[in-house]
Amino acid sequence: MPAPTAPTAPQPEILAAFEAAKGFMPVDEGLALYTAAATAATLGLPLVEVGTYCGRSTILLADAARAAGVMAVTVDHHRGSEEQQPGWDYHDPTVVDPEVGRMDTLPAFRRTLHAAGLEEQVIALVGRSPQVAAIWQTPVGLVFIDGGHTDEHATADYEGWAPHLAPGGLLVIHDVFPDPVDEWTGQAPYRIYRRALESGAFTEISAHRSLRVLRRTGAGI
Repeated sequence: MPAPTAPTAPQPEILAAFEAAKGFMPVDEGLALYTAAATAATLGLPLVEVGTYCGRSTILLADAARAAGVMAVTVDHHRGSEEQQPGWDYHDPTVVDPEVGRMDTLPAFRRTLHAAGLEEQVIALVGRSPQVAAIWQTPVGLVFIDGGHTDEHATADYEGWAPHLAPGGLLVIHDVFPDPVDEWTGQAPYRIYRRALESGAFTEISAHRSLRVLRRTGAGI
């Protein structure tokens, strides 16, 4: 039987849902993510996203997963990362729960999936990435790291999830900025990107602005 063919781009209605969703990923990087997800989905394994926020990028992973008959899994505590807290540039007061006074992006995420018609294609795990990774036991075809931007959180995401990648699976890292001027937004993702390459376990296959796509080609991580 021939290997499944990956779609090259999302359908217009999926792209429109992506553009309408709350979030930060630009369209061109989203299209690069979709290409990686569609390629990884042909392995027949789940696609994992670390850092859901309101589900903008989840739409693309879920649509690529649906085309291949696999599931997308997205992990987030939904209380917002450091730069999304009150007083920071990426804070959005519309996703603060007025009853508890803390961020809660879960309702917005659910609305995003509903609007895109993808609720049945996504397993949403509400919890902290390292804790979920510690009990995860299934090989995955893709890990997309787009969570917290401190060294503590980016490193925990990499150490927790990269070992679950199957041979040939893809590690996708967002917000990779080599310039030290981007210390807050992109230096931690850049450091785990460099760590992955230096481990010998990964080979870079594409780069689109701040999005890096690496394939697992070795054993050590």
